[in-house]
Amino acid sequence: MTGEAEGTGTGEAVANRAVEPGERGEVPGPGRFPYRLIATDLDGTLLRDDATVSGRTRAALDAACARGAAHIVVTGRAVPWTRHILDGLGHRGLAVCGQGAQVYDAGAGRLLTSVTLDRRLAQLAVAKIEAETGPLVLAASQDGLEGEVLIGPGYREQGKGLPAVRCTDVEQLWSAPLNKLYLQHPALGDDELAKAARSAAGDLVGITMAGENLVEMLPPGLSKAKGLAIAARRLGVTAREAIAFGDMPNDVPMLGWAAHGVAMAGAHPELLAVADEITASNESDGIALVLERLLAD
Repeated sequence: MTGEAEGTGTGEAVANRAVEPGERGEVPGPGRFPYRLIATDLDGTLLRDDATVSGRTRAALDAACARGAAHIVVTGRAVPWTRHILDGLGHRGLAVCGQGAQVYDAGAGRLLTSVTLDRRLAQLAVAKIEAETGPLVLAASQDGLEGEVLIGPGYREQGKGLPAVRCTDVEQLWSAPLNKLYLQHPALGDDELAKAARSAAGDLVGITMAGENLVEMLPPGLSKAKGLAIAARRLGVTAREAIAFGDMPNDVPMLGWAAHGVAMAGAHPELLAVADEITASNESDGIALVLERLLAD
């Protein structure tokens, strides 16, 4: 992976989350969990639509971790938009954030790796896309533990209550190192925009679609699978020992990397096409259903 900056560090300790009284069920059998690594996307996967994690899913993850598995959150959100969720879960292990750009040690509260988007290359890519589609509307995710999301004129926010700074001048978006750009178009849908962006600038940058109104420009070659592979190496775990859960096209590389890839019910067709298994939705404890079955085997 390439970018304007990259840093590495150590600290791979993984601790189980606390479960509230009465939430944990009986753990069936004494054996080890069949996978050493459980990788879960956040939005639409681990999180319910109200941005919470059910007690049943927490209990299933805790039971798997008690049997020797490590849980890694793998999300498109950068660290500042992820940290409060990890804190709420009591997650003290690793998280892969920013579509693989950041590996974050939640226990130590520090970045272990960070990959940034070359801003000059990104500006060229935006120009090439706009030459084909007309003007884009942009937002930018700044690098670092305290990096802000800057929203350009006309950008439609996602309504998740996440902190962002609205800019009146698009030039402000380029004022600091970035891990990614968010792209919107006044007329094109998400799939259309992602396809057009890849066609126009896919030789310069990565393009992925992470959700509604979330077409993203990334450093070339970056994906959730890249970041997850880095985190897994720190834990001494291989892809053959991993199970992964997701719901959107940005999860395709992660499910392809893991030995067993699970799509949530209602997932994007691109992910359903590559999944080894389809479980229930994020609202219906889809992760827990799979983990409970594996715990009972």
